[in-house]
Amino acid sequence: MYIVNGIAYADTDENEMRIKKVRALDDKIMILTFDSGEERLYDASPLLSLPAFGPLKDDDVFKTPRIVDGIVTWADGKIDLAPETMYADSYPYQTPEDLVS
Repeated sequence: MYIVNGIAYADTDENEMRIKKVRALDDKIMILTFDSGEERLYDASPLLSLPAFGPLKDDDVFKTPRIVDGIVTWADGKIDLAPETMYADSYPYQTPEDLVS
């Protein structure tokens, strides 16, 4: 068991995935950097049909994500999304510098 922000979890956190950097782009696309150093593209647009994520339709909200304890949050923490979900629903991304040979 482990505790994060006062919430007890039954599993171990030794393999916990965390996001260390996020950049919101146009069209509800994000570049995520995970604690492993891997960068991935995430499309948040499928979330917009869900009531909990409705505020992300507003670009002023979507484009101001914060990372709290390795989790991407919006609206002062009222909206968040698990790093594992973001990883599973994202795609590998290479920065332009990575493409130069």
